[in-house]
Amino acid sequence: MNTVAVIGAGASGMMAAITAADAGARVVLIEHKDRIGKKILSTGNGRCNFTNIHQEPVCYHSENPLFPWRIIEKFNARDTISFFLQIGVYSKNRNGYLYPNSDQASAVLDALRMEIDRLGIEVRTGTECREICPGKRGFKIRVQSERGEFIRADRVILCTGSKAAPVTGSDGSGYALAKSLGHRIIPVLPALVQLRCEGSFFKSIAGVRAVGTVSVWSGMECIARDTGEIQLTDYGISGIPVFQVSRYAAQLLYEKREAEAVLDFMPDFTKEQTGAFLSARAKTRPDKPLEMFLIGLFHKKLSDLWVRLSGIARGKHAGDLTEKEIEKLTGLIKEFRVRITGTNSFDQAQVCRGGVDTSEADPDTLESRYIPGVYFAGELLDVDGMCGGYNLQWAWSSGYTAGRCAAGESAESAEPSRRQAANGTE
Repeated sequence: MNTVAVIGAGASGMMAAITAADAGARVVLIEHKDRIGKKILSTGNGRCNFTNIHQEPVCYHSENPLFPWRIIEKFNARDTISFFLQIGVYSKNRNGYLYPNSDQASAVLDALRMEIDRLGIEVRTGTECREICPGKRGFKIRVQSERGEFIRADRVILCTGSKAAPVTGSDGSGYALAKSLGHRIIPVLPALVQLRCEGSFFKSIAGVRAVGTVSVWSGMECIARDTGEIQLTDYGISGIPVFQVSRYAAQLLYEKREAEAVLDFMPDFTKEQTGAFLSARAKTRPDKPLEMFLIGLFHKKLSDLWVRLSGIARGKHAGDLTEKEIEKLTGLIKEFRVRITGTNSFDQAQVCRGGVDTSEADPDTLESRYIPGVYFAGELLDVDGMCGGYNLQWAWSSGYTAGRCAAGESAESAEPSRRQAANGTE
């Protein structure tokens, strides 16, 4: 019987431990915090959006772009839903976003913990992994704990997470362990995070929410864009569409390249259509002063800002607006440009861009190409997903693959759909 040591008891670590034990391995789950799975409790605003039924390769990012999807295909969203149903979590579908029916993240964590107990997995909390020493027969893992002992294992799975949300236990310690084994770390940057922007005017529009498109530009090149509810803050921009493009802004800033956010507050209209709409609106109520011209169309704080930035007299009547003045207002509404000066810190980031170079891990087993018997899973790898359950799906998929393969199963036999077909259940 193989002994598998799983280092890190977050989502991917718990999945790796459960699947390795289910495949017949003796498993030791090592966690440096005082309890396991703490980060799960904060996902989905405490409701745990644990996967998404809309799955495509573009939902996952990596320097090695084909890598994540190979792992997702081995344990997909359907497999995730089935797994959680088996351990007691019935799912609720909100436009493709899957949550536990109870709307409690704690239900997901409790179900995983019960499965860990059922399988007899040894859990060591308050135990920090300091060194992984490969030997002729397996590994000796030096840990710091009350026992102060070495842990011996035939296989090791590193699931220590990234540097995002360190209060939950993701302190980036796994990067040093991976480097000590010879692995390259792609620069680790905050992702799914707020963007800080230049402009003292942000204080005047803080708290405003508006549906729009956010695009990130460097010079004349559009790097990424997304549409949804934009949240304006006293330091810049937030909201899901901002989170979706933040990894690209972080990379531009890291590379010391120009980074600009362009906000479009009428994404359903072209610039020409917006101009025509404003012209028609002015003719409908020509006596309306400019300071009231956009009321009912946009939040008053935004309207006031655009009027101020346009340089047009606030008391000027709508019917007296010139074609150039309509163009000026249209430009502010459709192409509101701000320079990105930074991201919020790892403390506010949901995940990270970067991590262990995936070209150094086997795309079928997640085993290290340098140290046989060492596997990787979860956020430690250079894989980050979109907001909406994708990062947890990556945790389940990679944890499952690493767990099964570390336990001694072949890559093919580790795939649920193939096992079911072989048993005549599909």
